[in-house]
Amino acid sequence: MLTAVRAAGCLRHLRRVWSCAVSSGYQQANVVILPSHLADDFEAFCHRNPAPLPLLYRSQSGETSCPPLAKHADIRTDVSQFCVYEDGRLVRTVSSLQTSSTQHRNTSEASSGGSWSDMVCFYLGCSFGFEGSMKKAGVPVRNVEQGTNVSMFRTAVPCVPAGVFCCPLVVTMRPVPAAMLDATVEVTHLNPLAHGAPVHIGDPALLGIPDLSRPDYGDGVELQPGDVPVFWACGVTAIEAILSSKPSLAFSHSPGCMFLTDVPDSSSPPPSDTVHSPTSDHSLDLIPRSFLLSQNPLLYSLASQRAIERIRQLETIIGEDPGQRGIRALFLQDELLRSCLSLSHAVSVAITTGFPTHYQHSPPDETDGPPGAIAMATMLLSLGKQVTMVTDKRGLDMNRAIIDEAVRTGVLKTAVPLVTFEDGGPDSALHFLCHHGDRSKPRYDHLVAIERSGRAGDGNYYNMRGINIKHLVDPIDDLFIAAQEIPGISTTGIGDGGNELGMGKLKEKVSTLMPKGSLIACDVPADFAVTAGVSNWGGYAVACGLYLLHTCPAHQRYLRRGLGAEQGAPRDQLQDWTANLPSVEKEESILSTLVSFGIRSGKTGNLAMEVDGLTFHPTHSDIISRLLEVTRGSNYC
Repeated sequence: MLTAVRAAGCLRHLRRVWSCAVSSGYQQANVVILPSHLADDFEAFCHRNPAPLPLLYRSQSGETSCPPLAKHADIRTDVSQFCVYEDGRLVRTVSSLQTSSTQHRNTSEASSGGSWSDMVCFYLGCSFGFEGSMKKAGVPVRNVEQGTNVSMFRTAVPCVPAGVFCCPLVVTMRPVPAAMLDATVEVTHLNPLAHGAPVHIGDPALLGIPDLSRPDYGDGVELQPGDVPVFWACGVTAIEAILSSKPSLAFSHSPGCMFLTDVPDSSSPPPSDTVHSPTSDHSLDLIPRSFLLSQNPLLYSLASQRAIERIRQLETIIGEDPGQRGIRALFLQDELLRSCLSLSHAVSVAITTGFPTHYQHSPPDETDGPPGAIAMATMLLSLGKQVTMVTDKRGLDMNRAIIDEAVRTGVLKTAVPLVTFEDGGPDSALHFLCHHGDRSKPRYDHLVAIERSGRAGDGNYYNMRGINIKHLVDPIDDLFIAAQEIPGISTTGIGDGGNELGMGKLKEKVSTLMPKGSLIACDVPADFAVTAGVSNWGGYAVACGLYLLHTCPAHQRYLRRGLGAEQGAPRDQLQDWTANLPSVEKEESILSTLVSFGIRSGKTGNLAMEVDGLTFHPTHSDIISRLLEVTRGSNYC
């Protein structure tokens, strides 16, 4: 029984407590003790911030035991060190609370209480509870290897306030070998009582943490070669809540000195009529997986296996090649998934399209590109992103009219800024992308090119027939080139032939496998190169993939850093996202609009309801229907 463990080790120093808990496989709990008049506010604060404050048990006023968590416990003596706070200031640490609550005697106590009978104890899940599971999975626990406490950091991420409680999120950091991230994510996801899956993987600056060697709590932990910093929400957030709310008297465990429970690691929440603990669905297809999105800054993201599988199904559908252009030879798996994940993290997105393949006609543009661009734009707008469209100066008026018509017919959610870019000197791209040309202040965090003429190795722009159309193309490629050197800007290219902007990532394949590839291959890469039988399909798939990610609990929890409600998107928000998915009706409408402006099919030059020589019905309408079938199969991933 744990009673013997408790007697032997629970009243000792942090490291002995930790070692005892890991070896015996029992959960530990952070502890916060507050005057009863603050208890309801703090419980609400826990429910609104479930990752840092997974509430295991709330005591009655004056209760020293916690029957659902541990038999024969007395919280006043069963933590090795307590912090004592008066008016939001840490005034001392003590090894027992049997006398401390009666030592607080001042004016405010008369109205606020202060005796133990007026105090309410909150027991919160602790990340030390999953370190044993990490070790069993073969994941090294660096702080244990180095004989230190875990590192804890105050972030710039605000918790969701409740009543008087409002404070920044505190996180723990554990270095994890990159190859073991998925194992780490899985075992911690399965233990929501111990803060669950990570809330951030990558650059600490993205959380507002300036220096990993200087933790706000605990000890510094060194990363080993190949390690990635992984951050979990931390119960020390409760201490920040005490400091900011300034109760006349409060207690907490000293950081690292937790309460040892009788609850085994990875157990179900303890039964209670008054406590709603965080839950984690243990279905295998809901377990998150990690994906590297960026090296500068280092950023990984999470999504459930179910969402991943559905986006891969979208990728398979758009990879079909009814026009027999050989596009499957260029396919890279999960480029669509990574692009969607990156866009999901974005705040401001710039989209460009336009391929003037019909240089002998006016306008010279084709029907592939604009529909996919608008489909992405309207979904991004629905998700609350800022969207800007970038076009050639020659087509500015026409494209503005097309956008207005798309808004009028309900294809585009709302009008978006339409801008041009021209080469005005060596720093023009930098000033376009960043406020005042400052690389630390980008205007956009993602650039998307869909069926956009891409610059070849010789500096020219070629259509699939090998005709140079450079005179019709503004140097928007320079933006993608400049973005490679600006931290925080990611890029996506969507194409169906290899001569589109962004397909430089696939240049070697294009040069050797596509007709005229050595001449027409785009030389400018994007971070993510999405290939499709028709580029519009790639745009539709991005819109659908974003919908899947925003209805994926694992991904949404990661985006929110584990803060806020866990029950999914509100019904009206979900309805808006659904309404802004591409549809057969909307895509037929925008294609009709393009034809009315004299824009022609790319492959044939026909002024008709076709794209790349394929008629809208049945080819394009069938692809759209199948994409929607995968996407709408469930409102949750």
